Amino acid sequence: MSSAIENNNLNKALFGDDFTWGVSVASAQIEGAHDVDGRGQSIWDVFADTKGKILNNDNARIASDFYNRYREDILLIKQLNIPNFRFSIAWPRIMPKGTGEVNKAGIDFYNKVIDFCLEQGVEPWITVYHWDLPFELEIRGGWTNREIVNWFSDYVRVCAQSFGDRVKHWMVMNEPAVFTGAGYFLGIHAPGRTGIRNFLPAVHHAVLCMAAGGRILRELLPQAQIGTTFSCSHIEPYSQKPRDVAAAKRADAFINRLFIEAVSGMGYPNEVKVFSEIKHFIKPGDEELMKFDFDFIGIQNYTREIVKASFFVPYIGAKLVKAKKRGVPETAMGWEIYPDAIYEVIKKFCAYPSVKKLIITENGAAFPDEVVDNKVNDPQRLEYLQQHIAQVLRAKNEGCNVKGYFVWTLMDNFEWAEGYHARFGIIHIDFKTLQRTIKESGLWYGRFLK
Repeated sequence: MSSAIENNNLNKALFGDDFTWGVSVASAQIEGAHDVDGRGQSIWDVFADTKGKILNNDNARIASDFYNRYREDILLIKQLNIPNFRFSIAWPRIMPKGTGEVNKAGIDFYNKVIDFCLEQGVEPWITVYHWDLPFELEIRGGWTNREIVNWFSDYVRVCAQSFGDRVKHWMVMNEPAVFTGAGYFLGIHAPGRTGIRNFLPAVHHAVLCMAAGGRILRELLPQAQIGTTFSCSHIEPYSQKPRDVAAAKRADAFINRLFIEAVSGMGYPNEVKVFSEIKHFIKPGDEELMKFDFDFIGIQNYTREIVKASFFVPYIGAKLVKAKKRGVPETAMGWEIYPDAIYEVIKKFCAYPSVKKLIITENGAAFPDEVVDNKVNDPQRLEYLQQHIAQVLRAKNEGCNVKGYFVWTLMDNFEWAEGYHARFGIIHIDFKTLQRTIKESGLWYGRFLK
């Protein structure tokens, strides 16, 4: 553990004046207002309406009601001295059918959010795509249809032209490995498709969209800072047996390397044999179209994974050994609490020559929180944040060009397939009354940033 924590003197000043501090959210998880002001259906609306897909059959129709309470929530961000707010644009709110007609009410909503942020001295950071694909496009194949490159390009243009005069920081895409893997391979996330025949085209089309989105933003907003974000876990083998070491390398290629190497011009990793089958979806000229030189890369880390070889897991031949089975501290998601993981992934991504700078665009933890006497005491989350921030400082002090840290997340929300069970927020939401209560971790973050 970092000496900065041991001495209880973790200080914002140690990171320098040019280090960016913030908090992150996603439209599909907080906005609610699922059918008002012309918003179309998203794949998550339909997925949540399919019985048994979401824990407790929860849905995001109301979620945290940010759509109606955005002013209140931005004022809480200001109260906590958080200078940067990363949020996403809901594609079905902007273009209800995914392509074609633009919904003025959707544009108006995000203009109000951006303007109110700026009024309060909070810098808006936009994620263009955070998983809420318009359902009308999923009917047409979604991410498996190459036409999505054109659909996505049109959507990025609308966002850039509508908000680019005030928004200086953009992220094209959130965690493509997760929405393709969980949504088009394992089927545990929307749209619930399974199998390699869905996964491989979804991967390639997501790479093409990421690069196309970057080029469009660069063309329309030459002064903007343009990035994209990747989920990453520190991977270690269960033992030093050659088969476990090889399994860990395959898992690393699958979880961490697939997308960063593709957009960096390195092609798809060859450690996983099935990745070679992507060639069936690569057209002449795609090698160039896959590449984009991002101003920054956002990395999102929560844990490490211990991996052992498994003959029974198709394509990858590797399985994760869960934290519970290993008897190590874990969060409400069953993820190991291992602060060194964020240090390890920063070092890993910094080693890519194409990565100019890194920003931690998500890091946080879910624990079962309760309001007692109008307070939420969450010492585990507070310690988790302190320990991980200390590890970011460790990497920075060793020369890694890591330039920012955003907590996941501002408030408890609709946590995808986990419904409302997993609370990641530094602000507690009572989902019956929608009452907001700042947790002790949030109060600490506010003091730290002051």
